[in-house]
Amino acid sequence: MGCDAVIDAEALASIKKVLESNVGQKVRLKANRGRKKSYIKEGVIRDTYLNLFTVQVDIDTKSVQTVAYTYSDILTSNVELVKCSNNQRISTG
Repeated sequence: MGCDAVIDAEALASIKKVLESNVGQKVRLKANRGRKKSYIKEGVIRDTYLNLFTVQVDIDTKSVQTVAYTYSDILTSNVELVKCSNNQRISTG
């Protein structure tokens, strides 16, 4: 059990480092909302914090929304981020 915690901590730190290097990048965000519902929008990675990161997504032509997710959301594939510039998925690897 202790070994899993170390692996997860390293994976989360890796995800955070990748997101920090991509702040300001335009991404396609796909978030699972449960019961086979998903949220797909394009936005910009705005900031990273200790336990979460924020993405500013376009709601329509006149409004934007800032959404926040944890690094574990990416680790568990509840959230997928793909860079718009090169279609590269942001993940642990």
